[in-house]
Amino acid sequence: MRQFLKVLRRFVPPYKKYLFLTVFFNLLSALLNIFSFTLIIPILQILFKIEDGTQYTYMPWTGFENIKDFAVNNFYYYVNQLIESVGPSTTLLVLGLFLAFMTALKTGAYFLSSATIIPIRTGVVRDIRNQLYHKILSLPMGFFSDEKKGDIITRMSGDVQEVENSIMSSLDMLIKNPILIIVYFITLMVVSWQLTVFTLISVPLMGWIMGVVGKQLKRKSLTAQALWSNTMSILEETLGGLRIIKAFNAEEKMDNKFRNTNEDYRNTITRVNTRQQMAHPMSEFLGTLLIVIVLWYGGTLILNGKGSIQAPDFIYYLVILYSIINPLKEFSKASYNIPKGLASMERIDRILQAENNIPAPIHPKHIELNASPSLIEFKDVSFKYDQKWVLRHINLTIEKGKTIALVGQSGSGKSTLVDLIPRFYDVTEGELLIAGTDVREVGFYELRELMGNVNQEAILFNDSFYNNIIFGVKNATKEQVIEAAKIANAHDFIMETEQGYDTVIGDRGNKLSGGQRQRISIARAILKNPSILILDEATSALDTESERLVQDALEKLMKSRTTIAIAHRLSTIRNADEICVLHDGQIVERGKHEELLALNGYYKKLCDMQSVE
Repeated sequence: MRQFLKVLRRFVPPYKKYLFLTVFFNLLSALLNIFSFTLIIPILQILFKIEDGTQYTYMPWTGFENIKDFAVNNFYYYVNQLIESVGPSTTLLVLGLFLAFMTALKTGAYFLSSATIIPIRTGVVRDIRNQLYHKILSLPMGFFSDEKKGDIITRMSGDVQEVENSIMSSLDMLIKNPILIIVYFITLMVVSWQLTVFTLISVPLMGWIMGVVGKQLKRKSLTAQALWSNTMSILEETLGGLRIIKAFNAEEKMDNKFRNTNEDYRNTITRVNTRQQMAHPMSEFLGTLLIVIVLWYGGTLILNGKGSIQAPDFIYYLVILYSIINPLKEFSKASYNIPKGLASMERIDRILQAENNIPAPIHPKHIELNASPSLIEFKDVSFKYDQKWVLRHINLTIEKGKTIALVGQSGSGKSTLVDLIPRFYDVTEGELLIAGTDVREVGFYELRELMGNVNQEAILFNDSFYNNIIFGVKNATKEQVIEAAKIANAHDFIMETEQGYDTVIGDRGNKLSGGQRQRISIARAILKNPSILILDEATSALDTESERLVQDALEKLMKSRTTIAIAHRLSTIRNADEICVLHDGQIVERGKHEELLALNGYYKKLCDMQSVE
């Protein structure tokens, strides 16, 4: 329960108004319910002609020791007066109509109590989704290298849905039922405190039984959600790697893997749901057992003439006691549902409360591009993933308008080096400066606004050509978009499509060829007009014709810009102002193409290997 209250304290405060209204209408509904039940006693007396010999006369408050005696006396006085004036049958009708009227008020208050809690339920779930998505956007790239995409998607969808179904759907019960229980309990104490004390003896036993089962349910729910995440991860991997699965005839292997994981999930969720279904039968049995015990004890007192409670009052007491059973059952049902939601909330919090080890500066500095002739400087920069060093003692200065190429074998640290510039990762040692300012002292938006990226895999969205080119660029006109597409050699094939720039290109641009996707990403970079251009093997995956068109577009893009190019095909960077050769995370050679060939070192070996190919 402490964890549940902690969740409510985090997400419910913005909805205090609705919470107050819910509590108010629930309290009103409970009081009206109690008042409606009080009409049962005079109705029973009229129906069965119960007469205890008591004469009721109207008396002022001073004639009684407590409000109960005062209210009961005057109420029966008016009922007897009504019977004498209009007869028992008409009085019974009047009391019945009054009972219907009070029930209408009660049900109206009940509806309002449920209606006012809906904005809380839907609002909290919306806020959790918004916070989760915002956190995903703000976390560094390193966080996602340790997480499965399918698991993250499951937390956003399945776990948030479970919070809605378990915790937020129980919120109504957890507000309504305690109010009903308290009001009914006070009523029971007023009718007979001795009988109520006896009744309470068995309640702690009920609570203990429910608690034991609830703890087991939470443990199983955690396991079930983890298995569901594994199932979604396999699905995500299958959709992303379907071409390879088919090419290697691995359909049966992946099918068996999915079936086994899905079967484990099914077995676990079966146990969870089985335990959850115990809530209603168990609470029903315990409630009936409680009624039987009270009926035996109270009936024995009345039959032996030792009780302080009369038969009509005892019937009323049993009605109220039976009425309290339903809120107790709903409360126990919530105690079964909530552990499932808390298990999902724990998984969500692994993202919401994940530490961001690349924080934004509290007082960000502004970059003055004209303040320094050197645009980018690596000063004795080293970087490591976990405990493995990827870059060691990198010293590199990139002047404005120059093109620097990074070459080397796979795993030499090229991509990691350029990922440090937009702060996808932070340097472990040393400094990385842009125009003389440490990138760690610059706001993310301003820093990344200076840069444009063209990657080996063109990352496009399931949207139109126009929206993909304009992505991340504010206030661009249609003419500017078309001009960027023309420079990127993309305008012609865009206009050949049925709807031109409004044509949707499919998931990740799967309706386009590799060269077309790459030229769209280049058009996007051209429209952004960045000061720093980062090319990560932008032509390595293309055929010769596509490479020629893309290379032509890149050369137009690189004009008058500072460019850092990672190159797999060395023919594309012959004209770079400087080529840096990386090996095992260190710059081992640097210079122009001809100079590096003359060294007869690493670069020469790379060129020879490509010549052989």
